[in-house]
Amino acid sequence: MLTSLKSAVLAAGLALLALPVHAFDTSARAAYVIDQTTGTVLLSKNADEPLPPASMSKLMTLYVAFEALRDGRLTLDETLPVSEHAMSYGGSTMFLNTQDRVRVEDLLRGIIVLSGNDACVVIAEALSPDGTEAGFARYMTQRARQMGMNHSNFTNSNGWPAAGHMMSVHDLAVLADRLITDFPEYYPLFAEETFEFDGRAPSNVNNRNPLLKLNIGADGLKTGHTQEAGYGLVGSAKQGDRRVVFVLSGLDSISRRAEEAEAVVNWSFRNFIERTVANAETPVAQAKVWMGAQKTVGLVPDGDLTLLFPVLGDQNVQAEVVYQGPINAPIAKGQQLAELVIQPEGLPEIRRPLVAAEDVAMGGFLVRLLTVGGIVLKDMINTPLESM
Repeated sequence: MLTSLKSAVLAAGLALLALPVHAFDTSARAAYVIDQTTGTVLLSKNADEPLPPASMSKLMTLYVAFEALRDGRLTLDETLPVSEHAMSYGGSTMFLNTQDRVRVEDLLRGIIVLSGNDACVVIAEALSPDGTEAGFARYMTQRARQMGMNHSNFTNSNGWPAAGHMMSVHDLAVLADRLITDFPEYYPLFAEETFEFDGRAPSNVNNRNPLLKLNIGADGLKTGHTQEAGYGLVGSAKQGDRRVVFVLSGLDSISRRAEEAEAVVNWSFRNFIERTVANAETPVAQAKVWMGAQKTVGLVPDGDLTLLFPVLGDQNVQAEVVYQGPINAPIAKGQQLAELVIQPEGLPEIRRPLVAAEDVAMGGFLVRLLTVGGIVLKDMINTPLESM
């Protein structure tokens, strides 16, 4: 019978440090910071609370548009009409009118750089299942659920204040990660600092992302602001081989948003370091095998395991291997058998899969006989004799 086993181990190659780190002290209502390279969550504050996302929700409209471009349902050179509904939006716009037919590429730049509410609606109506912005918003919500964004609900395409239009900062970070990973060909658009469309909006030509000019590796993604939502930013920066994705929401001013965003980037890169803690060739533990040609099997990560840790500290910490055992033979090399659980001080728990280091065949007749016999003998020893 399988039982749950937890083995506390500190294997060779896993001499980790419990590295105390001071969490970033943000005044944002909600915040989420993740090292995209290693998947390490560096900061999480009210991460799953649904909040008004303002224009940061335009990222979902962009993701759906990029999918349509990839699938051939849109092309960059295609021109789209502007409806009265699209033209009716105020706030940040491209100043489109119903006489326009606008290239998709210009609309995308209008959304990313100029935060154009009207541009979002033009894209939305073109891709909507029923031709309406509301229908597109329902599609956005459905697609978000499929992507694991379970704290998001859309009622429009651009983040205009509306009851029920919500996203969590965690969901926004998931979305940012997917935009960077799934559409590298379009991601450079997010680093563009200016976009002049037809000379119509001389006062609205600059990207609102305050980090792009600071030479700290920032290259995206989207700001947001409404009275209800406060000031927010979905950002990303790359330094060397590391990329950080972060979301701040509910700040009280433009200046505070800029200061916090820069501080988050600097904190993320200066206070953490990558460490290779295990490699795919060296077992970190041995798991017991049931009815196998050998009694144990080595457990290794499915690739060299590089994690992110705070830079300071001097206390060893144990890693924990968790698996259901003993494990039934036969076992194939590379088969996932366990998890390695690491809890660096000041950071969320880290879990990584462990796989079989080798094949383990089913044991022969003698092995199975001895195994069964051992169980029977153990049961006999543990069963008290009844009175005659």
